Amino acid sequence: MNDSAALHASTEGHTSTEGHEVPTESLANEGPNGGDILVSVMRDQGVEVAFGVISIHNLPLVQAVDRELRFVPMRHEAAVINAADAYARTTGKIGVALTSTGTGAGNAAGSMLEALTAQSRVLHITGNVNADLIGEHTGAYHEVPRQLAMLQAVSQHALRIETARQAHATLTDAVRLLGTAPHGPVSVDWPIDLQYTANPAEQNKIDDREPTVRTGAQRDLERAAAVLRRAERPLIWAGGGARRVGPALTELAEAWGAGVLTGTNGRGSVPEDHPLVVGNLASDEAVVDLIERADCLLTIGSHLRPSETRNGALPFPDTHVQIDLDADALGRNTPVTVGLQADATVAVPALLALLQDPDEESDQQLATDPNWGRQVAEAAASARSSLREKIGAYAPMCDALRARLPRHAPIVRDVTIPGSSWGNRLLAVHSPTDNVFAAGGGIGQGLAMAVGAAFGRPDAPVLAMVGDGGLAVHLGELGVLAAEQPHVIVVVFNDGGYGVLRNLQAAASDPTHAVDLATPDFATLAQAYGLKHRLVSDPEGFDKALKKALKKDRPSIIEVDVTALDPAPAAMVPPIEVP
Repeated sequence: MNDSAALHASTEGHTSTEGHEVPTESLANEGPNGGDILVSVMRDQGVEVAFGVISIHNLPLVQAVDRELRFVPMRHEAAVINAADAYARTTGKIGVALTSTGTGAGNAAGSMLEALTAQSRVLHITGNVNADLIGEHTGAYHEVPRQLAMLQAVSQHALRIETARQAHATLTDAVRLLGTAPHGPVSVDWPIDLQYTANPAEQNKIDDREPTVRTGAQRDLERAAAVLRRAERPLIWAGGGARRVGPALTELAEAWGAGVLTGTNGRGSVPEDHPLVVGNLASDEAVVDLIERADCLLTIGSHLRPSETRNGALPFPDTHVQIDLDADALGRNTPVTVGLQADATVAVPALLALLQDPDEESDQQLATDPNWGRQVAEAAASARSSLREKIGAYAPMCDALRARLPRHAPIVRDVTIPGSSWGNRLLAVHSPTDNVFAAGGGIGQGLAMAVGAAFGRPDAPVLAMVGDGGLAVHLGELGVLAAEQPHVIVVVFNDGGYGVLRNLQAAASDPTHAVDLATPDFATLAQAYGLKHRLVSDPEGFDKALKKALKKDRPSIIEVDVTALDPAPAAMVPPIEVP
């Protein structure tokens, strides 16, 4: 145990070491408990890994997972959630995160907001003080007055296990909620005494209902299909809600002859080497011109956020069909011709079927211009070429990554200039499960996400693109790499501080403030952890280091001296509006 105090005695006779009054050996597991229930639920879901920080308030859960499955001990609760989040994104399963109560649960809150933004299926289980002490304000160790309210604020749903017999049913409810779109993290507050006293043989009956799926009204589907059939120059915008559609989305784009734009969260919904894919390049001038020529837009699971649409200034066509589970999102940022409140995993195949086999009364063929696909490909090529010119020496480094990484290696990008300027746009991804990035814009999450991706996808190396500032947020997670040895290649782009904010200040002719950081010697740091480190300063050196890192089935660090790159990338200055 790493806490200086332990549990208050439960009404069932569970021993306490509050203030070390009782020997810790008295806390030994005396039979099946809540940890065994958690293991059973995880096995039912095909999940073999949980991430966490061990504590006196989750000890039986950690012990059971570590004994029966795989427990990955992270160094910080925020990193626990990030790892479980990436595990979920890269596998399609649920990601299980175990944290302590009080401050431990609070530490997880920021990363829970990331999972919420990304609609990631994270099962966050946090401990709590004994059930009879909750809300009593007795000063019990790790007591938090409104922990459940905090969890509700940062989760799609938050539940509390109220009795020992309720544990299995509550966890089953949580799993069902995780499978019900719109997806998002679910938190379970589990008092420590009920973890120990939950007997798997004495559980309440579970609710085994299947998750509900909103299919959309048939009349709306038919209206939408009629609109799509009339389009001559169609475009699709695939957002995060398109990630789970699968091959039907590619088939729809091909059948309709539509160009495919994406937000960052929708990348890979159609493989980015497909000739109809433009990708996350909507703000490029050539693509803006393409959008202006389009006569119909189909938006799938995207709110067309201002940050991805030039603050709403992109010239979208007047004819707009939108699919979204949130009725309030339909037409919120862009007017709609037909709005479909439906799960895209059902609505897209339904639209595809209607386009391929129209009913007898419509007898209307698709009107798509046969030259439109060529125009889409030309705009995409122009946008990529323009971006390559701006990023200087990063362009051949991007090429090296795509050439050497396996086709379906997970690509994790933290918030850093290379990640935002070209990792999120030019470095092609071919499946949504390969696309992991900080959807909420929080810095410092990349390393922990890479750990989660590596445990979810041990068949492939994982790339982590991080900056020196972001890596400093969770340097302790390097210890996880050293201890667990997943095949993670950490590429640290070192410019000695917060580069994008430095660029913003320079663009405004302001002196620099709070952006130049004391950066560690990463070679010495890597050596301290026993990790392989290589410093590179040009694309050739980067390619050689990457080749060596991929050959070794263990973690390694490639540090890029950004200040030495030639040609130097253009300064990235995001379009921030200052009143």
